Amino acid sequence: MYNNSEAHAMYPPLASNFAAPSAPPAGMFDNVPGYEGTTMGGGGGGYLPPPAPICPPPAPEPAPTQPEWNIPSISEDTAREAFRLFASGHCCWSKAPAQDGVITAMDAFNTYRYRLETFTESRSTEWDHEQYDGQPVDAYTQPAPGPWDIPVQSPSHFEERTEHIKVPYTSSVKDCHDCLGQGRKPCTECAGAGNKVCWSCSGAGVRSGDDQCNHCSGRGRENCSDCHGHGSKECETCHGKRQLLVYIKLSVKWTNNKEDFVVEQSSGLKIENLASVSGKELFKDTQYLVYPVMGFPDPAVGQAAERLVRDHQDRHSRSSRILQQRQTIELIPITKVTYKWKGDKHTYFVYGNEFEVNADEYPATCCCTVM
Repeated sequence: MYNNSEAHAMYPPLASNFAAPSAPPAGMFDNVPGYEGTTMGGGGGGYLPPPAPICPPPAPEPAPTQPEWNIPSISEDTAREAFRLFASGHCCWSKAPAQDGVITAMDAFNTYRYRLETFTESRSTEWDHEQYDGQPVDAYTQPAPGPWDIPVQSPSHFEERTEHIKVPYTSSVKDCHDCLGQGRKPCTECAGAGNKVCWSCSGAGVRSGDDQCNHCSGRGRENCSDCHGHGSKECETCHGKRQLLVYIKLSVKWTNNKEDFVVEQSSGLKIENLASVSGKELFKDTQYLVYPVMGFPDPAVGQAAERLVRDHQDRHSRSSRILQQRQTIELIPITKVTYKWKGDKHTYFVYGNEFEVNADEYPATCCCTVM
């Protein structure tokens, strides 16, 4: 009779896991002058403050005055059409209030949005690696340039982008830390055995009664499908090459740091509703460094501009290089519409160049009838 215990003794026991390096050892990285403290993952280098400019930056120029601050208004037909489109976008709402409601009053409100944009360039470094496949190796052939000395083509102003660059003269070849230079690693699915307990007979070798398991031919184990019975798999870090090209990676990030200030208004519409709409541009000023806007009819705008300009220039110059600033003032039209429907008064708001509608108290939000 077939002795299943003998068959099981032919295979190594199933190990619970394999100890493997989780990160490259510190000794894997060279000591590059000017890049001391740079680690894997950017934890050591961080964002690097730019060097002081050789020549002082130009002083910001006062923004030109703009005598006219026109307040646009919408017509009753525009308000009614916007309301109708808003109601038709809700499948379970009755369209009757929007179609049959009678407008009794339209009140316009002055709402200004001041926006400051500060376009910056920041640089950070970290050790990185890739499989070695014959790439140039240049470590220590020349001194590595400083992170802010490496030329990089900037995008258009206010266009965000990130670029990664190998720092010249930092590339060297090392044995792969993940597979210890073997090119392969033990299969975690079968713990390196190349086979697993048969799923059909749960390792018994037989199924019902004394019938031999057809799936594993009575062995109680089957070849591992993950490693195809080899017990090991190609290393995912070096892709079987056994060696890695190790280098310092420079990350250059262009960011448009944008901040808004919206003047409080008494219409009753929440300020957060205005974030998704645009307004009529009343003022625009673009310079290397802007000067806070002055002479605006609403003093709250001038106060916000002074605070934000000072804060941006102080905060962003510490860890990045300011390339350009832009400040704008928009008038966001808000119209509060009062209408009658079935003898009751209701209100809604039409706002922004897009004629968005807010109607929190729409009187017929369900046209469905329960039978």
